[in-house]
Amino acid sequence: MDKQLSFEESATISHQSEHIAISDDTVKRRATIKDYFRLIKPGIIYSNSLATLAGFWVASGWDINWILLFYTLIGTAFVMASGTVINNYLDRDMDAKMERTAKRALPSGLMTPATVMTFGIILGVIGIAILAFGTTHVAALLGVLGFVLYVGLYTAWFKRTSVWSTFVGAFSGAVPPVIGFCAVETTDAIGALILFGFMFLWQPPHFWALGIRRREDYAAAGFPLLPVVKGVEVTKHAMMRYVVLLVPVSILLSVFGYVGKIYLIGATVLGLIWVYQCFKGFSTKDDMKWAKGNFMFSINYLMILLILMIIDTVHKGS
Repeated sequence: MDKQLSFEESATISHQSEHIAISDDTVKRRATIKDYFRLIKPGIIYSNSLATLAGFWVASGWDINWILLFYTLIGTAFVMASGTVINNYLDRDMDAKMERTAKRALPSGLMTPATVMTFGIILGVIGIAILAFGTTHVAALLGVLGFVLYVGLYTAWFKRTSVWSTFVGAFSGAVPPVIGFCAVETTDAIGALILFGFMFLWQPPHFWALGIRRREDYAAAGFPLLPVVKGVEVTKHAMMRYVVLLVPVSILLSVFGYVGKIYLIGATVLGLIWVYQCFKGFSTKDDMKWAKGNFMFSINYLMILLILMIIDTVHKGS
C-alpha cells in the first residue's frame, strides 16, 4: 500500500512539474514584435509591393512623384497586411491541422483571436485612409475591393467550400499592380486591365504547384484545393492552360507601348520556358520534384518580369 501511494505521489509530482514547465514555456513565448510581423506574411507583402511599384512605374512613365509613390506603397502594404492578418484569424482552425501552419501565432495559442482581429482591423483602416487621402479615390476603392474579395469571398467562403477557390482568390491577388497604376492614371483602362490579367493568370499555376507539393497537408486540413479534389493530373492540365494564356497577355504591355523590347524579350522567353516546364509535368516520374521546380520558377518569373517592367518602362515623352 505504501509503495502504491508512493507511486501515485510520484506521478502527481511529475504531472505538476510538467504543467509548470509548460506554463514557463508559455511565459517565455509571449508575443513579440516579430510575431506580429509574421502575422502579416511578409513574403506576400514584399512580392505584392513590387507588383504595386511596377504598376505605378508603368503608369508614370519615369515621371515619378515620389511622395505619391510613398503613399501608394505604404497604403497598399497596410491593406494587404490587414487581409493576411484577418486571413490568419479566419483560418486558425484549419491552420492547426496543417504541419506547415500549426506553429502560427493563433493555432499555437501564442495570441488570442480577438488580438489578431483587432490588429487586422487597425491595419486596414490605416491603409485605406492613406490611399484615400494620399493617392486617388480610385486607388482607395480598389484597395477596399481587393480586401473584400480576399477576406470575404476567398478566405471566408470559397477557400473552405469550393475547388474554384484559387480562381476566386486570383481576383484579389491581381489588384495590387492596378492600385499602383490607378494611383497615377485613372482614365487609362487598357494598362490597368493588362496588369490585372497578367497577375490574375500567374497566380493559379503558381499556387497549384504548391498545392501538389502539400497535397496531403491540404487534404488533412479540409481545403478543397484542385490537386486534392481532382488529382494531380487534372491540376497539371489546368496549370498548362493558364500559363499558355499568360504568355500573350504578358507581352501586351509591350504591344500597347507601355514597356520596351527588353521586357518583350524577357516575357516571351520566360513565358515559353514556363510552358515547357509545365509540359514536362506530363512525363515526369517525380511529381513532387517537378512541382517544387515549377513553384520556384513561378516566383522567379514574376520577380524578373516585374523588375523588367520598371527598368524598361517607356518614357511618356518618348
